[in-house]
Amino acid sequence: METNQVFSMPRIGDKAPSFKAVTTQGEINFPEDYAGKWAILFSHPADFTPVCTSEFMTFASMNKEFEALNTQLVGLSVDGLYSHIAWLRTIKDKIEYKGMKNVEVTFPLIEDITMEIANMYGMMQPGESNTKAVRAVFFIDPKGIVRAMIYYPLSLGRNFDELKRVIIGLQTADNFSVALPADWRPGDDVIVPTAGSCGTAKDRMEGKEEGVKCYDWFFCTKEISKEKVEAALGKKQ
Repeated sequence: METNQVFSMPRIGDKAPSFKAVTTQGEINFPEDYAGKWAILFSHPADFTPVCTSEFMTFASMNKEFEALNTQLVGLSVDGLYSHIAWLRTIKDKIEYKGMKNVEVTFPLIEDITMEIANMYGMMQPGESNTKAVRAVFFIDPKGIVRAMIYYPLSLGRNFDELKRVIIGLQTADNFSVALPADWRPGDDVIVPTAGSCGTAKDRMEGKEEGVKCYDWFFCTKEISKEKVEAALGKKQ
């Protein structure tokens, strides 16, 4: 049956839509159950598919790295719970890929056979598929606010180095009240806020503000060491 119902995805800065769901790790109340933590809510098109299998093995293998960043992974597809359980068991018992084997997925995977949550979060993209969620990723902060989102088509697996970089970058921007330039990594210079007064801007341009380098009045950077950035990551806010 065709429907004219239109769903809009959450926008950056919005409160993450709340829902209760059955998962492979029991029932959850999202995002309330993860208050005080960052969360990555991500969708995949279907269980027992190759691209999704490669992604789940990678997510599971990196789970401790995300936990160290005070970040909870939460997966979703429009498959049922028993399909999820069987697929994750197959991954653990049978699949070896790129040196990963005996991989156990311990983060929750949501059952969404009604597509209610997928529609709520704009994970259903009719131009791509009416029956499968695209590879959406939502980064949600400890206050339950959507801070970033990335969408991939069905045919393209995600870049997990970038997913981790986004979490690290968001935490760094919050912890130090700075912005981050293109391709930023911990240890690279960060961008300081634009000077709030003519005097401060002049001091910066003349190199009088210690530790600040200006390329022009609107573009100034400073160094924050990799060690200082890493020491602040994962701290509860």
